[in-house]
Amino acid sequence: MVLEPLQTSPETLETLVTGVNLLWVLVVTFLIFFMHAGFAMLEAGQVRSKNVANQLTKNLLTWSVGVSVFFVIGAGVSSLVGGGGFSPAFVAENPNDWVGWLFGAVFAMTAATIVSGAVAGRAKLRAYVTYTFLLAAVIYPVVTGITWAGAYISFGGAAFHDFAGGMIVHGMGGIAGLTAAYVLGPRMGRYNEDGSVNVIPGHSLTFAVLGTLILAFGWYGFNVGTAASVFVFTDGSLQLGAFSYVGRVAMTTTIAMAAGAIGAAGVAWAKTGKVDTLYVANGLLAGLVGITAIPDTTSWWGAFLVGGLAGAQLPIVFSFIEKRLQIDDVCAVFPVHGSAGVLGTLMFPFVAAEAPAGGIVNAFIAQVIGVVAIAAWTIVATAAVWGVLKAIGQARVTPEHEQEGLDVSEHGVETYPEFGSGESVVADGGMVSENVRTDGGSKDD
Repeated sequence: MVLEPLQTSPETLETLVTGVNLLWVLVVTFLIFFMHAGFAMLEAGQVRSKNVANQLTKNLLTWSVGVSVFFVIGAGVSSLVGGGGFSPAFVAENPNDWVGWLFGAVFAMTAATIVSGAVAGRAKLRAYVTYTFLLAAVIYPVVTGITWAGAYISFGGAAFHDFAGGMIVHGMGGIAGLTAAYVLGPRMGRYNEDGSVNVIPGHSLTFAVLGTLILAFGWYGFNVGTAASVFVFTDGSLQLGAFSYVGRVAMTTTIAMAAGAIGAAGVAWAKTGKVDTLYVANGLLAGLVGITAIPDTTSWWGAFLVGGLAGAQLPIVFSFIEKRLQIDDVCAVFPVHGSAGVLGTLMFPFVAAEAPAGGIVNAFIAQVIGVVAIAAWTIVATAAVWGVLKAIGQARVTPEHEQEGLDVSEHGVETYPEFGSGESVVADGGMVSENVRTDGGSKDD
């Protein structure tokens, strides 16, 4: 029996293309959402045991509050700034348009949750939630409006290039975190009167490394997933869309990740004679951040270079911020996300496999303009929000609550109640009341 060739109509092929592309975008969106588990573990591991529940709650509320606000307001602001008019997500007529909204929302919430690590241990929950609301409603949408939505930034025929958010998401989040940490001031006991630094170690290196690996796994959704079209239907034929270069994105993401860990380990060893595990973990993430703006264009050797430099700068920048600027960036969000994002974005024309449009010089200038515009807006907006909160006494918990721990003072729970009975002394001398119960009530209830 001879089988006749399957005759496929153009309409069928178009339906196939739409279905496959939607499925791909949804899968990578869920991967990016899973990064919140990584952020939760990474940040929980780097704070004191008395502040773990507070950090976990902030991560939960970042998603819950932020994604709701981005649906009602933020997506519309991004569209407005981008020149398309105010078009919030809830006015979509085609249900599948919400797939695109959700894909954008997980990127927005990544930028938002970065900030929580910088202000850990002393920010009021209500202050952080207020900032998250405004970031999802206005601050982040303005950034995406002038870049991805509006594509306003260019110079000499070269457009600002940020493939998956190395600067738009991570750089913006890291700069916002550093700004908020500066306005809040350091944790109690972080600095002595003579300016010397006291190390306040996190309570679980295991959690921090687990969070790192979860984030690295989700990052494949972040970078590879931004190659969002598997197929396109053009001139009556089925062709690869962004998947025509998806292999490069996967390769550069992987190489930069590895090089970041190696770079941070090498610098830490050169500085102290020891390889600090947390530097290695954060260096791996810095390598990922560094490549995120440019994984679609970077050569294989460029991935090694960008990732290695992003990791190597981490211990240096963290030490500068900690000792010279005396800003208490608890989870190193600026060296991991901020400076690494800036570095990778600026290296775009120098490590590209092919010469960028407009030439190397014009492309570099376009990148600089984009970085400066995003950084300036983020610093001004973030400083304004946290400055107002500080002025009205709503930015920071009281010294007594900070000493006691935010788990008890803000949530009425202990993360590790079995480690003490009665009135117990926590790691840095704070007291936990015997009447606090894990469900938030008291023993007398």
